[in-house]
Amino acid sequence: MSIIAFIQQAIRFATIFLFGSTGESITERSGHLNLGVPGIMCVGSAGAALGAKLYLTLVDSCGFPMNGFFGVLFPVLFCLICGALAGLMFCFFTATLKANQNVVGLSMTTFGIGLYVVIFQILGESGYTRLGGYFTKVFFDSVSASNWFELLFLSYGPLVYLAIIVSIIAGLIIRKTKLGLTLRSVGENPSAADATGINVQKYRYVATIIGSAIAALGGCFLFMDYMAGQPLYNIDTYGWMAVALVIFVGWNPDLGVLGSFLFAAAYILPDSIKIDSKNPLIEIVRLLPYFLTIIILIISSVSKTKLSNGPKALGVTYFREDR
Repeated sequence: MSIIAFIQQAIRFATIFLFGSTGESITERSGHLNLGVPGIMCVGSAGAALGAKLYLTLVDSCGFPMNGFFGVLFPVLFCLICGALAGLMFCFFTATLKANQNVVGLSMTTFGIGLYVVIFQILGESGYTRLGGYFTKVFFDSVSASNWFELLFLSYGPLVYLAIIVSIIAGLIIRKTKLGLTLRSVGENPSAADATGINVQKYRYVATIIGSAIAALGGCFLFMDYMAGQPLYNIDTYGWMAVALVIFVGWNPDLGVLGSFLFAAAYILPDSIKIDSKNPLIEIVRLLPYFLTIIILIISSVSKTKLSNGPKALGVTYFREDR
């Protein structure tokens, strides 16, 4: 595989991690530690399947013509709705009922994985490739196979560009705006934020719902774009790596653009280098992204640098009565 093809594939694959890390960064900035991201990505993929099946049913039953815009809109819209509902469920248990965030998050991951399997058992696993072409189609039609610039920057589907735009905007909002300052204050010191008149619960609800909807798009991309409409049953693997990526980029969504590329490059490296499949070394190389994830988590737990420390109230349920 040429270096251009490797970078191109890594950029495309990085979209999975970028959606997940961007959504979780927004959520964690509010103080909510949502370990349900892997399950939410599964829910997003299942939601995309529901939207795709509905659109295909309308096309086949009502005689609607196939249209690329609606072929993408229906799966993405249902994915966002399902992801937002998952975020709402997380907030209900953690913010309203004051349940432990770690337990709720892990439970949601289990729930999401199970729901994903059930949805595809009900809907079936075929037919989605009819819409997968609309996701994989390059955003710019006139891309030259001999032009490296066009191949690296203009040869992807719409969700790749959407992921980059969303992450950059989220990073700018968090660091440069009053809204972002308020959100960070909620995650750093909710008691002080509450004392100044900020509605802590509202900010945590909104941030978690929006973050979950964005993270769900990672599952939608993996299913409809990267797999071109073919179901994949290890989506949660990428969700855990997205959670680790949040720590790697210091809870800054825009830095996730570079971080997700590095994660993706490490993940696809074994399939890109010329090593005999029977060589034991190939199995070691395949473990590289998981070693990277573990190392990041270890460093974050022992390091005292500012970059390794997340919001001070991260994972802590806020009781207003204790203020």
